[in-house]
Parts: sequence; C-alpha cells; structure tokens
Amino acid sequence: MRLVIARCSVDYVGRLTAHLPMAPRLILIKADGSVSIHADDRAFKPLNWMNPPCKLREEEGTWTVTHGKTGEQLILTIEEITHDSSHELGVDPGLRKDGVEAHLQELLAEHISTLGEGWSLIRREFPTAIGPVDILCRDQAGATVAVEIKRRGEIDGVEQLTRYLELLNRDPLLAPVRGVFAAQEIKPQARVLATDRGIDCVVLDYHALRGIEPENPTLF
Repeated sequence: MRLVIARCSVDYVGRLTAHLPMAPRLILIKADGSVSIHADDRAFKPLNWMNPPCKLREEEGTWTVTHGKTGEQLILTIEEITHDSSHELGVDPGLRKDGVEAHLQELLAEHISTLGEGWSLIRREFPTAIGPVDILCRDQAGATVAVEIKRRGEIDGVEQLTRYLELLNRDPLLAPVRGVFAAQEIKPQARVLATDRGIDCVVLDYHALRGIEPENPTLF
C-alpha cells in the first residue's frame, strides 16, 4: 500500500462529474490498483475513489487514474506532497465474523423468503473490491438487493452497507441495487440513518429462524 499526503484538487470525469477543491488530503494506492482520496473525517468513507481495474499515470503536477473498462477518470492536480511512503501488508486473513452473526447469515440465506415472498438468493459473501456483501439476492420483482447482517445494528453497519451500495450500483449488470439492513436489534439512530438513505430495516428473530424447517431440505 502506498500512502500519499498531498495538497490537491480532484476531478471525477465519467457518467457524472464531481470536483473536490484544493485541500490537504490522504491518497491511498492499494496493491489491487484501487485509488481512494480521504479527508481527515468521515471515518473510513473516501471522498472519491476508483476501483480496479485502473491505471495511475503520474506527471508533474497531475496524476490521472483511468478505469480500464469504463474509461472514467480521476484527475488529481497536485500542488504539494508532504508525505509519500509504501508498505507491504501481505495477504490479509479476512474478517472473522461473530459466531451468531455468521449463523444469522447462514439461516437467512437458507430462508431468504423471510425478507419477502418470492425472494431468491444470488450468493452469500458476494465479493466486492472493499469486502464481501453478506447476502446478495433478488426481490419478487427481480431487482437486486444487498443485505448487511449484524447482531446489533448500529450506525457503522449502515455506513458499511452504504459503501457496498455505492460500489454495486456502478455495475450495470446489477444496478439498481437497494439495501436491507438486518439485525437482531437495530439502534434508533441507525434506523433513522438507514431510512434517510433509502435502506430498509429488518429485525431478525434468531430463535424463530432456527426453528424454521429448511425450504430445500437435504438428506444429510
């Protein structure tokens, strides 16, 4: 991973345009080729980013990140670089979920119609460049739905699902993708934030899910 702290402005050019004015920012360049630009707030959410496959071209005063498939670009105008370092992080072992949380995911995938009649599972742990989505499924109308599962639903879980939705909705084969935030308990603040972002909230009954007979029983 390469960490660069620079005073820069950023222009996104593609299906839409966006501009970040000149300011000190952190630029992350990861081994997978992704580039993200961060401010000193907003927790883990970048101000703008480009997912792989993409290529970074560095020229004096201007860095251009071009997506290999769509041709979209991030154009960084660099006024000053105050830090530039590279670090080998090695292979990440991945996130190990809480046992109850992992079991909730397994049960909900098995009984996906808990979320609605006619819903169907696409995949558990659907991979993305920023981590796996717990469940990707389709509703009764055939629309794509991303489900984030927590034992206790708090604001950080809503933020996590928001990042997944922003990424998934860039894929024309999946978009439009809406979100469902599912947990055994959802905090009021998390529910308000989810509702504001158009994300549905579902309270899961762990014991009831365990008592449901499988929709597709197996012999063993």
